[in-house]
Amino acid sequence: MPRQPRLDAPGTLHHVIGRGIEGSRVFRNQGDREDFLDRIGKLCEAKALSVYAWALLDTHFHILVRTGSQSLSYSMRKLLTGYVVNFNRRHRRYGHLFQNRYKSILCEEDPYLLELTRYIHLNPLRARIVKALKGLSVYPLAGHSAIMGKQKRGWQDVETVLGYFGRRKKAAIVAYESYVREGIETGRRPELVGGGIRSLGGWSEVLSLKRRGERVASDERILGSGDFIEEVLSEAEEKAKQTLGWRGRVPDFQTLLSKISNKVGVEGQKVRGKYFARWR
Repeated sequence: MPRQPRLDAPGTLHHVIGRGIEGSRVFRNQGDREDFLDRIGKLCEAKALSVYAWALLDTHFHILVRTGSQSLSYSMRKLLTGYVVNFNRRHRRYGHLFQNRYKSILCEEDPYLLELTRYIHLNPLRARIVKALKGLSVYPLAGHSAIMGKQKRGWQDVETVLGYFGRRKKAAIVAYESYVREGIETGRRPELVGGGIRSLGGWSEVLSLKRRGERVASDERILGSGDFIEEVLSEAEEKAKQTLGWRGRVPDFQTLLSKISNKVGVEGQKVRGKYFARWR
């Protein structure tokens, strides 16, 4: 099945996942990790992205971002291309580093901004890189420590996340940490790393809805409710129609050549011979 086009628009929330090719390590040392984070920081400073959550593991990364002045594809291309070039130079290797293209899931903000922030930040704990939540609070390779105020990442948007937990920062941090602690027992949640049927609760939930005569939209590129998915797809379809409509107003080369010939009173072949020679 051909790959579907990415869904993107200014101000949209995305869970982005990138994995090393054939499970290879994409972060071998601290220099690699800081290079990657510096590049994310520059995109944030340029208002291309807002980053709410992130975690770097040896073989992959997770980031929760909102697009800003640039499309997600532009920002990710700038991030990954530059990183891979430097990574290959540092480690004297050639070729691809990441598996296929990165995975991006467009997310409904409520409730997924908080759900994904918690889930992404618990990755080092689930992977047993850190042993307890206390260790995660100072762990430098995930955004949880920045929200807790233990690590400084000036480019990370911690205010938006803490804003859900109260106006007073200290009380909000305590409430946020309690929220993260509650998520430890839930373990891995496949529905949060893939849209479509999984975001609806799996096939059992879909069948239950069908038995009740309810129809719910699903799309592998989207994590959210049926109404949200239908809205996103409708907007994407309208945008595609506008793009196709614009293309339809652009004449093909032969038509354009004929119009120029008639306008200047010169045969088409002479127009091509005279002007194309200059453009080559």
